[in-house]
Amino acid sequence: MPDMSASASLAMTHLVTLAELDEDKVTPGVLGFIVFAVMALAVWGLMKSMNRHMGKVDFKEPAERDAAGGGGEAKPQRS
Repeated sequence: MPDMSASASLAMTHLVTLAELDEDKVTPGVLGFIVFAVMALAVWGLMKSMNRHMGKVDFKEPAERDAAGGGGEAKPQRS
């Protein structure tokens, strides 16, 4: 059983070292958050604009083409 407590103590030591703040590590900070927030707002605006523009697109073909073309598909001409 002493082996079990040694491994538990080692695991706790690793968890404690992960929780401590290391001054030598680089973190994104406030500037990183601001840049990320601006990029997220830009993507949101672009998606909203794209949705608005896609709503204006008419995917249906006009009925005049069907009546004038005879209703059949056009066959490619061979030369």
